[in-house]
Amino acid sequence: MNNELYEKGLKVRREVLGAEHVDKSIANATDFNRIAQEITTTACWGLCWANDDLTRRERSLVNLAMISVLNRPHELSLHVKGALRNGLKESEIRGALTHVAIYGGIPAGMDSFRIASEAIKEYREAQAAGTEK
Repeated sequence: MNNELYEKGLKVRREVLGAEHVDKSIANATDFNRIAQEITTTACWGLCWANDDLTRRERSLVNLAMISVLNRPHELSLHVKGALRNGLKESEIRGALTHVAIYGGIPAGMDSFRIASEAIKEYREAQAAGTEK
């Protein structure tokens, strides 16, 4: 494992997904699945998200579309909240999901809107309670 990429990735991953979620995921890793946490942190977050090719806002829009079409509801919920942390407006998320519905299919779009609506509600409730950072 490349420790420099892992540390860069860990920093960005915490900033986008929230430190509590990331730290819990890493703490709950077992001998069997720890490699998945290391790969995700190093490759996704250290190699991809920590470079300057795209802004975090742009990456969030790309991720929302891809994750929606791939039908990954848990990841979509996390990344909707990450997109809000990255400064996306609800209208921009709606715009991305409208593209999903048209280009990726209505079922993918409908599921994504449902998941995103719940994630936005949870994010806003946590903000109001002062638990969202």
